[in-house]
Amino acid sequence: MTGTQQGLLAGMEPASTPTVVEGTVVRTGATSWADRGLVRDGRFYPRKTMTARDRLAYYCSRLSVAEITTTYGFPPTPELCAQWAERTPEGFSFDLRAWSLLTGAPTLPDSLYADLQDEVRPTSRDSRRLYASHLSAEALDECWARFVHALRPLVATGRLGTVILRYPGWISPRPEAWSDLATARERLAGLPVAVELTSPKWFDGAQGEATLDWLEDHDLGFVCVDGPETGVRARPTVVATTAEIAVVRFSGRRAVEGEPWTWPYRYRTEELAGWVPRIRELASTAREVHLLMDNTWRSDAVDNAIEMRHLLAA
Repeated sequence: MTGTQQGLLAGMEPASTPTVVEGTVVRTGATSWADRGLVRDGRFYPRKTMTARDRLAYYCSRLSVAEITTTYGFPPTPELCAQWAERTPEGFSFDLRAWSLLTGAPTLPDSLYADLQDEVRPTSRDSRRLYASHLSAEALDECWARFVHALRPLVATGRLGTVILRYPGWISPRPEAWSDLATARERLAGLPVAVELTSPKWFDGAQGEATLDWLEDHDLGFVCVDGPETGVRARPTVVATTAEIAVVRFSGRRAVEGEPWTWPYRYRTEELAGWVPRIRELASTAREVHLLMDNTWRSDAVDNAIEMRHLLAA
């Protein structure tokens, strides 16, 4: 780190202190600190005219973790990760969502590295979405290698919390899916990794226990999700720790039980309080617990994150 970078860090507000529950660090945060609605809302940041650097520094002084979700659409670069590391105080953590290409999800063709564009199979070059199967094996290897390399500044500064692999709903517990998960673990060797399995088939009947056992055996964390349990967006609420870092994503619910899922959704105090015993359960078996508010509408996510922190500290 250069002298200039050290000076910038020295002038920052200290990072928000995580809550300690059952002897375990519990970090609360949101899935964006720069969402347009949050910036324009004017209730969280003290000034609407703050620079991007100042907004991130202020966020860090109030909350102890943030999920970087933009990396799902476009892979991070080493320069960008270095910037995130340099602009945040010691003690802050980033959870980083993996590039969609690496989890079998549809990917924007423009997000592929420019020098690898020719590695797309000729029959797929005009497709509106890019998939891993459209690339040569060598090119896919290179994509993984570059993704891991880009994270080095976050790892070196202790800013990386966990890498989150979010798998699309059509990825279900079939042999090829288990193989893909094992390969991802190998590609990200030495890094903390958590997986978000969006298909409910992973937890149908006895399959649920088998899924969690397999993740634990392969040192893959599990992303617990609070959200609608019925309807199109339904996923069962499964609370479990399978690695040192436990992650909970709060995606929003229905405003009225039995009605369609609604957006935006701001959690009520009693709904957050209902999670306190579950979080204590996670904390009893994890080194850290990360609580990520994904209801990013105006200041809803950051407000709910701060409220959850207060509930846990009470």
